[in-house]
Amino acid sequence: MNLKDVVIRRMSRAELDLALDWAAAEGWNPGLQDAESFYAVDPEGFFIAKGAGEALGCVCATAYDETFGYVGLFIVRPPYRGQGVGLQLLNVALRHVQGRNVGLDAAINMQKTYERYGFSFAYRNIRHQCVGGGESPPGLRALASVPFDDILRYDATVFPTTRAKFLSRWLAQPGGASLAFVRRGKLAGYGVLRACRQGYKIGPLFADDPQIADTLFHGLCARVAGAIVFLDTPDANPAAIELAKRRGLTPIFDAARMFTRGMPPGLIGRCYGVTTFELG
Repeated sequence: MNLKDVVIRRMSRAELDLALDWAAAEGWNPGLQDAESFYAVDPEGFFIAKGAGEALGCVCATAYDETFGYVGLFIVRPPYRGQGVGLQLLNVALRHVQGRNVGLDAAINMQKTYERYGFSFAYRNIRHQCVGGGESPPGLRALASVPFDDILRYDATVFPTTRAKFLSRWLAQPGGASLAFVRRGKLAGYGVLRACRQGYKIGPLFADDPQIADTLFHGLCARVAGAIVFLDTPDANPAAIELAKRRGLTPIFDAARMFTRGMPPGLIGRCYGVTTFELG
């Protein structure tokens, strides 16, 4: 393919649905409602490559604010790989979030490529799976009962920036569940379960300590008895890995979390489950 014929432009909202179908074909198992939450954050940050009337690939580069961005949903369709389309997409994406600390989750065999673009390894995110079930433990409440501003403040102690546009949709997805643990009148942890093409994913799972994280995880799993449940755990928080082991989860693959300006401030010790590999 002649790269001069490749056109990269911003995706429409409908094209994001197509991109998530490609992600499903790659085995990434996107959530059934992901597109609404993703697109709301930064509609200008989703790009599609086209050539000879064909859609060739896609990428998203989410500018959360002036300090932090995230690259994900980076796919070149199999017939067009190895022809430079991916590099063109990545260059466009990085221009959109330039000047920020930018994160991504890389396939292990792609680390060297991203290092050439200024990314450095921070830690591994390990995807685990189990089967849901059990009795919901006491002490949990619906996250919707917690003031949204309180959720935003708590979330920003773990995630590198405030993400109101994202969370306002992510927490209210149909077919899922969002639970809170409140201690002495203050939010001490929360977790979200969302329906995916296969089973369910839990993320984020943020908590003040391992016991609260375990309670939230147990409560979310109890909502989907018999279904496959996935949890992406950062190995930078050993307690998250221990939770997965204690609950008998099976590791199935891992990804390299990388940043252009180093690991951002935040309490990684509160992160027991990553929100999403596509937007961080």
